[in-house]
Formats: sequence, C-alpha cells, structure tokens
Amino acid sequence: MSLSVNELKPKIFFIYEGQPYVVLETHHLKMQQRRPTVQTRMRNLINGKVLERNFAQSDVFEEADVQRKKVKYLYSHRDQFWFSEENNPSARFELNNDILGDSARYLKPNIILDVILFKDKIITAELPVKMEFKVVEAPPAIRGNTAQGGVKQIKIETGAMINAPLFVEEGDIIRINTETGEYTERVEKGK
Repeated sequence: MSLSVNELKPKIFFIYEGQPYVVLETHHLKMQQRRPTVQTRMRNLINGKVLERNFAQSDVFEEADVQRKKVKYLYSHRDQFWFSEENNPSARFELNNDILGDSARYLKPNIILDVILFKDKIITAELPVKMEFKVVEAPPAIRGNTAQGGVKQIKIETGAMINAPLFVEEGDIIRINTETGEYTERVEKGK
C-alpha cells in the first residue's frame, strides 16, 4: 500500500531507500514562493539511526509491511533478555540490546510488550508508554537544595537511574514515561 506525505504521522511504518522506518514526528513547513514540505524525523528500524528529511507534497512511500506481536518478558542474564510468546510460555527467545535499546532499562518480569516484525524478524520492541516502578534507592532531600529545581537521582527496581522530585522516597511506587525516561507522577507512597 502506498502512503502520501500527509499520511506520515508518528508511529507509521514506511519504506525509505529500501529500509523500514518509523515516523517519530512531522512538521508541515510552508516556505514563501516554494511548495510546502513536510519535515520528518524518523528512525531506521534495522540500525536504529534517527534521520531528519524534508519531503515534498508529491512524494509517495510504500507502507512497511510490519506485524505486531505481544510477548512477555521473562528475565535477563548477563545482557541476554529472554521473552516468550504471550500465550505460549514454552516458545522462548532472546532479544539483545540492539533491538531493545533504551527499553531494556524498564523491563520487569512478566510485563507484556509489543514487538514489531519486519520480514518475520523482530526489529524493535515497544513498552507501554507509562509504567509503574518501585523506588529502591532515593537520597534524602536536602533542605534548601532547590537550585536544581528540586530534582534528585533515584534508582528504580530495574536498576535504572532517573530524575525525580525531591519528595520521592525509597519504597514509593512511581509512574515513568518509558519513551522519554521521565518521571510523571507518584502513584503510591511507600510504607
């Protein structure tokens, strides 16, 4: 199926120069005395590189034939991340950091996530956008330490370090945006 430039929206998969890409963001630019163009930020699904390109209104693209599949994260061992098919625990497979990228920081056992397949090969994994984590380490807030806007580094149950407001304490359950790695809110105060 072909896509027009106007159909290039975030999370749309398409083929560019023979490779599959996902659209991250688009901006419509209208320049004086020139035809309007669409500025597109996109990620190569095979090598992970992010490109910015301007496309003309007349450009047409082939939609990338990708499939989505739900999988369950099981565990990791020495940088090997093991998964199973959602409804078939015996169908186990491994995904590496090249495919998982930053998502690996937020993997919790038994979480269900989407993998994207291109030509029957898993090329990327997508976590839920917002996930909840237990805070395992949080330095105490130092009075009068508001020069940094009241932010401190905390450690969540997966071992990832993130910035959180000073009031977040060890034992709290917090929600994080897995796409940006940013703290969004405290869900539950620790006991």
